[in-house]
Amino acid sequence: MSFLDRYLPSLSIWGREAIFALIAGGLGISIALIIHSALFHLLGRLSRASITQLDDIVVSRLQRPTRWAFIAMGIVLASRKVPSLDSVWDGMAGLIVPLLTGWVAIAILRAFVEAMILLADIDVEDNRDARRRRTRLSIFSRIGTFSIVFLTMAGMLSSIPGVRQVGVTLMASAGLAALAVGAAAQPALKALIAGFQMAITEPISIDDVVILDGEWGRIEDIRTTYVVVRLWDERRLVVPSNRFLESTFQNWTKTSSQLLGTVMLYLDHATDVAPIRAEFSRKLATHDLWDRRAHALQVTDCRETTLELRLLMSAKDGPSLFDLRCAIREEMLEWIRSEMPEALARRRNMQVDPIEIVQSAAGARAMMSAS
Repeated sequence: MSFLDRYLPSLSIWGREAIFALIAGGLGISIALIIHSALFHLLGRLSRASITQLDDIVVSRLQRPTRWAFIAMGIVLASRKVPSLDSVWDGMAGLIVPLLTGWVAIAILRAFVEAMILLADIDVEDNRDARRRRTRLSIFSRIGTFSIVFLTMAGMLSSIPGVRQVGVTLMASAGLAALAVGAAAQPALKALIAGFQMAITEPISIDDVVILDGEWGRIEDIRTTYVVVRLWDERRLVVPSNRFLESTFQNWTKTSSQLLGTVMLYLDHATDVAPIRAEFSRKLATHDLWDRRAHALQVTDCRETTLELRLLMSAKDGPSLFDLRCAIREEMLEWIRSEMPEALARRRNMQVDPIEIVQSAAGARAMMSAS
């Protein structure tokens, strides 16, 4: 006599099968959780003992989705011994298996991207290659995540009899036909393709300095369909991805972060330029912000009331160049005020006696008649 026949003799066959299913499922889930816990406890100890952080990232990312995958495997193993549980699992497997597979795939993708980003350190001075790698990783990560989610949804739909044909169609076409249908979906597809094209052509990279709509800022994040630009005053400018492919903008760090900049001074026409040029060279040589690539002082224009002097200088990046220009402008103006006040621009009002003008004109006419 079985346990149920002895203690629950009035229980129906369906009730007995349900209890067997619950017991078998509980045992399968418990064993799966114990194995998962022991496995990740061992992996956690190994990752903490290692020097690199890459394995820590992988373990932390995979722990949660694999726990549910182990639970699903426990139920599968238990269902082989209990027919009623097997029938229940068959009805749910079409939804659960694609969902868990997609979840694990996304976890692996993000762990890989985070590990590669950790290797691409942009805090170093020469970070051009690291910024390019981060940009590619960021864009391809989002495109990969979108693709996995799309395929997961298509797989789940294909398991439902009423919408199976829809799921099969989405799987076969990879969703491009569905996204292209309708005017409302066209901007999203256009932005998605623009994001993929940006990863290939690289018009911008993470941490690039750009001028967009007259605003100075850095590329903070590149999403699948838009780009976030952090402006100099901590505002955020959200720009569609295709904007960087269809419109003109300035990229100050496309090939290098080094830049040239100028300071304009407007002085009196009688100014002796040589002492100012010598003082500019002396002051620039003492500045840590100057990268010693280029400097020059030239008279670039002679206006009605002033001389225009252009002070050219170079720096390693945009922020350093801005600070250097401000410092040189202030120091040169202070030196001119104290050492060469006569060089400051002034307006001249010459007073002439009318009698002298008449006499000069009469003398000019007499000379012309005598000749």
